[in-house]
Amino acid sequence: MSNVRDDPIVKALQEHTTCDVSDALCKLKYRNGGFLSGLTMWSPRRQEGDTKIVGPAYTVKYVPLDDPSPKHPTHYIDSVPQGAVVFVSCPPKTPNAVYGGLMTTRAKASGAVGSVIDGRFRDLQEQREQNYPIFARDVGTAPPAELLKVAAVNVPVRLQTDEQDMTIRPGDYIIGDINGVVVLPKELAEAAIPLMAKQVAADSQMAVEIAKGMTFAEASKKFRS
Repeated sequence: MSNVRDDPIVKALQEHTTCDVSDALCKLKYRNGGFLSGLTMWSPRRQEGDTKIVGPAYTVKYVPLDDPSPKHPTHYIDSVPQGAVVFVSCPPKTPNAVYGGLMTTRAKASGAVGSVIDGRFRDLQEQREQNYPIFARDVGTAPPAELLKVAAVNVPVRLQTDEQDMTIRPGDYIIGDINGVVVLPKELAEAAIPLMAKQVAADSQMAVEIAKGMTFAEASKKFRS
């Protein structure tokens, strides 16, 4: 992840929405188009604006205190690579927050582009004051220490939902915007990029003709087939 700023995949993805990414992944038969359900934008604004994050995932795995895994020996936030998206996973139905304002201060100093919290986070006002992108399931107030510990960083983590069976791996590309959050598996990235450009071009032509009166079915057959 050391050369993220020079990563051509990141540069290409900056031009596309999460919907574009999902469309391409559906064509590649990747389940749910890579969509990660339940994660929405909370900062800098709540589901509003043109905020977008793109970067490789730096994953953090929280587990219950009674889990046999040893606690990670250092604080995960001090090892965030420049250009990364911090992806914090915690056990489902956890009432405590697993991410806060000081984590963002450190992440920003390290050059992270945003954080995705598969659970609750806190200090929403601080997040917004720092103009830092946060995508999460919900907000909370209590810190995690009474319930959870960090067991590992940069390991595969499973999305904490009953709706899907999705795994986020270190280095997979995370894209987040007002539509939601998508994971683009690193091995599919090069195949997905040209499909996005092709789809956007076709949809742009469709929009013009539909506005003129062409039916959706006609436009779809003409430009998408």
